[in-house]
Amino acid sequence: MRLAVKLLSDWTVLERRTELIENLLADYPQRNFQVRLWDGFLWGLDTCPRFTLVLKNPRALRALCLSPSELSLGESYVRGDFEIEGDLEAAFDLSRHLFREEHFSGKRRALLGELLRLAVHDEPAVSVPYPELSGRLHSRERDRQAVTYHYDLPSEFYALWLDSRMVYSCAYFQTRDEGLDTAQQHKLEYLCRKLRLRRGDRLLDIGCGWGSLVMHAAAAHGAQAFGITLSEPQAEWAQRQIRARDLNDRCRVEVRDYRDLDPGQPYDKIVSVGMVEHVGESKLPEYFHQAWQLLRPGGVFLNHGISYSATYRRRGPSFTDRYVFPDGELVPISTSLRAAEESGFEVRDVESLREHYALTLRHWLARLESRSQEARRITSDATYRIYRIYLAGSAHAFRRGRLNLYQTLLQKPVPGESGLPLTREDWYRA
Repeated sequence: MRLAVKLLSDWTVLERRTELIENLLADYPQRNFQVRLWDGFLWGLDTCPRFTLVLKNPRALRALCLSPSELSLGESYVRGDFEIEGDLEAAFDLSRHLFREEHFSGKRRALLGELLRLAVHDEPAVSVPYPELSGRLHSRERDRQAVTYHYDLPSEFYALWLDSRMVYSCAYFQTRDEGLDTAQQHKLEYLCRKLRLRRGDRLLDIGCGWGSLVMHAAAAHGAQAFGITLSEPQAEWAQRQIRARDLNDRCRVEVRDYRDLDPGQPYDKIVSVGMVEHVGESKLPEYFHQAWQLLRPGGVFLNHGISYSATYRRRGPSFTDRYVFPDGELVPISTSLRAAEESGFEVRDVESLREHYALTLRHWLARLESRSQEARRITSDATYRIYRIYLAGSAHAFRRGRLNLYQTLLQKPVPGESGLPLTREDWYRA
């Protein structure tokens, strides 16, 4: 009798699991993956799934079924409640499907409740620590805290998955199968060509990272290049590289806030690559005004940054904003352009490199995943998982058009002719 009851109970659990998953995915067209539960139950493709969603405990199932969001699923993943084996970027298509409001139906909640009553209770959730920044939003001190939280991780961690020059921004690919190192070299050269750097030009790089661009500008174009960052480990790394390349007389990197620079010694060219995302919408007028003040008349400012699509509406807080780039703010390109123009700049060129960033992120993700044990050793399992999901989610967002990457060339105009060439031909000439 007891055996019969157990068999009936096992059958009930199996039936309810299948019904719940089928209900959850009823109108999802792509059945190219598997779902595996904590007790070994397997649903989906038997061979060659694009990815396998591994739910390690009932808590993971609750996260998927009860009002899932980018933040809640991200936290569940970092805690280790579930795993994605295979193509993590592809799993984000499934997450978009789960975020739809109609999925929170009474029938699904009832099925989930019944299944969880039959399941073995899981252990209490492990908290995921996130940065608690103090001070006024986008004040100098709070910005320093936000930047150092992200960029003060050991440089050896970033070296695992960035290119050999430690360029932490969108590469520029000539072909889709081009290597990351080559594409980043193209990007550095492309930036210098857009700036039309000449020997002896005074170049300021706002948010210079590990100094790759200032070193290239000095070595390949003879610029007098000055880079600033809020991260001491970045500045120390950059200065070591500058000394090793014998470039001390042409470039340097310092820890400095761009708002503290003296406008009394204007630069011929200014560039900012991947820094404007940290400025904040309310501070964009100050950011562009300071660049205007620091630039000589007729000089150009190349602003390279990520933007949200103006049509995108986010549901709930962002995992990336909380755990990767605290206080980061993305705005539509129209918002940035308006702030730049109101500061006095003339917009000379705007280029989207959306596809290039998706390719860059896939390279970074593949390199990080291939060295996962080293990444965990240098930092922690939680940090590895945060960066894995951040890189994959960002690649998905660029592929879908939710995010874009724009290079905007701005000029501080002078009366009459701009002095710029009539075409972009010189940017592409071999």
